[in-house]
Amino acid sequence: MPKIKEIERTPNPDAMRFVLAEPLTNGVTRSFENSGEALHDELAKALFSIKNVINVYYVDKYITVTQDGNAVWSELLRKLAPPIREAKPQLDIEEDTEVHASKEVQETDDPRLIQINQMLDEQVRPYLLADGGGLKIIGLDGNRLKVHYQGACGTCPTASTGTLYAIESMVKRIDPEIQVISV
Repeated sequence: MPKIKEIERTPNPDAMRFVLAEPLTNGVTRSFENSGEALHDELAKALFSIKNVINVYYVDKYITVTQDGNAVWSELLRKLAPPIREAKPQLDIEEDTEVHASKEVQETDDPRLIQINQMLDEQVRPYLLADGGGLKIIGLDGNRLKVHYQGACGTCPTASTGTLYAIESMVKRIDPEIQVISV
């Protein structure tokens, strides 16, 4: 049973991050954008059964829960705590191979995509994780890089403006013609 050490606000007013005493996963990231995706994950399924929960994202000792903006956090936190405390560690689960990059990106021989993914791993994803979220590269269509925000970043107002602009600035060092769009 994981003990909740802290509950932290994220830059997204509709998302909270729970910091646990022990890891739930061994470095494996789990991202669920709706209850349908969570059918085979007990923790995510339990959290989605709580009214107003719209996103569940967790890795290691961190769980981020995003609500629809219609709940009062003090009340919602009391409902979220029991299923989080009852969650069983999943130290033997395998990573969703497409959690950070689509199959197209993983199998590409485009040096730009390879460099971009590496740059995101080193310079962007750790900071997004610290804020309770992540980023998946969907693909490169011509000069349009499609990315998808996860966890707290998915509905965060700053993700579609400031963060996206910062990512695009970094990507332009690799190829000045690339435009980054969030999907």
